[in-house]
Amino acid sequence: MLSVASAVTARPADRCCEEVMQVSDQRQPVATPPPVAGLAGDGLEDLTEEWEAVCPRRIAPEQWQRFEGYMKEIFTAMGIPAGSPSTVDTPRRFLRAIFDATSGYEGDEKLVTAFPTECRGGPDCRISQVVEGPIPFFSLCEHHSLPFFGKAYVGYIAHEHILGLSKLTRLVRLYARRFSVQERIGQQLADALERILAPHGVAVHLEAVHLCTQMRGVREIESSSRTSYWRGNYDGDAQLRAEFFGLCSHWG
Repeated sequence: MLSVASAVTARPADRCCEEVMQVSDQRQPVATPPPVAGLAGDGLEDLTEEWEAVCPRRIAPEQWQRFEGYMKEIFTAMGIPAGSPSTVDTPRRFLRAIFDATSGYEGDEKLVTAFPTECRGGPDCRISQVVEGPIPFFSLCEHHSLPFFGKAYVGYIAHEHILGLSKLTRLVRLYARRFSVQERIGQQLADALERILAPHGVAVHLEAVHLCTQMRGVREIESSSRTSYWRGNYDGDAQLRAEFFGLCSHWG
């Protein structure tokens, strides 16, 4: 049985860092657990910032200029003609593209809010799935800095809380828009949903094409990588996993 959840907007929260954050996967700890939305006086109408950009990265203008010089030197050594109308601005554009593609470092999943469950103690609470997908994503492989991209399917079995469906998409983007590997993204998604919702179970399935295997190395252009992660009820219930994969196949 497929359960339906409504979208939710995160409530304001303190910024997770006060000093300039470097491009890394480090986060300042959040002292309190994620707030529960949908309650009296929760102040959602006072929202002033998104949880996806609570730790903005700041690169000083002199750093950008120095980095552009490095990239110009590298590109020229690789064979790009320097200073042509098409390439004179390539170093800046390249750095900006990398910066934009790794915006996931600026978010903090600990600030995601949740709603009280819609189950109300019904007999199917422990088997009803909330599944979202396919969720398109792209990321940069931390081994070669080449893109990999594909689709994510995320499911969970609610306990006391549910998550707005839009937040499942945002969580995927939060972890994917970093230098990463496919295996880590799936594990991070599963772990985050466990922390945020404490559900009966979590399922994450990723399918992606990796340019680091197509453009270099074995130059395999036909294959794709599939990874799945299970928590709670999904881990021990083959029928539940089959139902999840059936929903993924239906959408795929």
